[in-house]
Amino acid sequence: MSASVPDLSVARSRRVDDTAPRTAELVTGPMPEPDLPAAEDAARAFLVALGVDLDRPGLDRTPLRMAKAYAELFRPRPFEMTTFPNDEGYDEMVVARDIEFTSVCEHHLLPFTGHATVGYLPADRILGLSKLARVVELFARRPQVQERMTQQVARWLQEHLEPKGVGVVLTAEHTCMTIRGVQAQGSSTTTSALLGRVREDARTRAEFLAIASR
Repeated sequence: MSASVPDLSVARSRRVDDTAPRTAELVTGPMPEPDLPAAEDAARAFLVALGVDLDRPGLDRTPLRMAKAYAELFRPRPFEMTTFPNDEGYDEMVVARDIEFTSVCEHHLLPFTGHATVGYLPADRILGLSKLARVVELFARRPQVQERMTQQVARWLQEHLEPKGVGVVLTAEHTCMTIRGVQAQGSSTTTSALLGRVREDARTRAEFLAIASR
C-alpha cells in the first residue's frame, strides 16, 4: 500500500525569512472544483440502477443532495499554515488529542470516523495549535485508507514544519466493516506513524504513545 504524499497546491501567501514573527502558507487540497450537475446525473443513474424509485415523494432531490454531500466529503477547507519562531527554545512534546475527523473508505465509498492524536517536537518554529486539526482534515477529506492517511499527516508536518520529530495516531470506526460484510459492530482500527526522534528515541516514543493512549 503506497504511503506517498500526493501533490498539493500550496501557494505562499507572503514571503518572509525565518526571523519574521510569523509565516503563513495558504493550503488547499488536491481536488479540482466539483461538477455538481454531472455528479447529480451520475448519482441519479446510480440510484436508478440499484432499483431506487426516485419518483417517490422525498427522493426527487436525493441525487443532488448526494452529489453535494460527497463533494463536501472530498474537499478540505483552505487554511493558513501559520508558524511562529520558537523564541523560548521549547523542546518538549506539543500534542493535540481527540481531533475528530470523517473520511471515506476508497474501496467502498463508505464513511469512517474517528479521532486523531498529533504531536511534534519543535525545532526552530512552532505551529498554531488549530492547524494540527486542519492538517488532519486536509488528508481526511478525500477517498482514503487509514494507514495512508496516518503517514500523510506525519510526513506533511515533517516536511513543512521541519520539527525534531512527529507522531500521529488515528483510531477510527469503519462503516465498511460495521454495516456490511463482517458487520463487526463496535470494532475500531488504530494506526500510527512516528518520524524523527519520536521514532528513534525510546523515551520520546514512549512519552508520545502514553499521551496518545490516555
